[in-house]
Amino acid sequence: MTERTVGQLVVDASRELSELVRHEIALAKAELADDAKQAGLGAGLFGGAGFLGAVAFVLLTVAAAYGLHEGAGWPLWLSFLVVAVVLLVLAAAMALVGRQRVSRVTPPKRTIATTKATVAAAKGDASTVLREQTAAGTRP
Repeated sequence: MTERTVGQLVVDASRELSELVRHEIALAKAELADDAKQAGLGAGLFGGAGFLGAVAFVLLTVAAAYGLHEGAGWPLWLSFLVVAVVLLVLAAAMALVGRQRVSRVTPPKRTIATTKATVAAAKGDASTVLREQTAAGTRP
C-alpha cells in the first residue's frame, strides 16, 4: 500500500468536508420544507384572524357610538366623537408605553464579546480571548 502525501490528504479532507456540508444543507432543506409549509399556513390563519378581529373592532366601535346615542340620548355626532376620542387616548397611551419599552433595548453585549473571543481564538490570539471572555463575564 502506498502512502499518500500530505497534500493529497488535505485535498481529500477538503473534498469530504465540502460534501458533508452539502449533505447537511440538503438535509436541513428537506426538514425545513414541511415546517415552512406549516408556518405559512399558520401565518395565513393568523392574518385572517387579525382581519376578522379588525372588522369586529370597527363594528363594536360603531355599536358603542350608537349605544351612547340611544342609551344616553346624545346626538349621533357627539356619540361618535366620544368613541373616537377614547380610542385616540388608548392609542396614545399604548404608543408611549411602546416607545418606553423600545428605548430600553440594548445591544447583546455578551454575544458580541463572546463572538469577538471566538474570532480571536480562531486566529490564535489567546490574550484577546481572555480579555473578551472577561468583558463578557464568561471566563471559565
